[in-house]
Amino acid sequence: MLYMVVEQFRNQDALPVYRRFREKGRLAPPGLNYVTSWVDDKLLMCFQLMETDDRVLLDQWIGHWIDLVDFEVFPVITSSEAADKVLPND
Repeated sequence: MLYMVVEQFRNQDALPVYRRFREKGRLAPPGLNYVTSWVDDKLLMCFQLMETDDRVLLDQWIGHWIDLVDFEVFPVITSSEAADKVLPND
């Protein structure tokens, strides 16, 4: 399952997040895979696409960052999968 994770840096400060990332890495447990990410141009928010079959792993990962970041998590599907749901092949 894919998850779009929307992160807002606490106190509008990305520096502590990037420091921890540099020192400790992503801190994702095995079975949680980073796909890609984007950061807004004001360095206030990050949008990460993560993949796992076990939502608990995503929550474990969030636990490593919750002191620095506020999270919103959205299960997502690809546009192709959405099209198949809307217009299934007969």
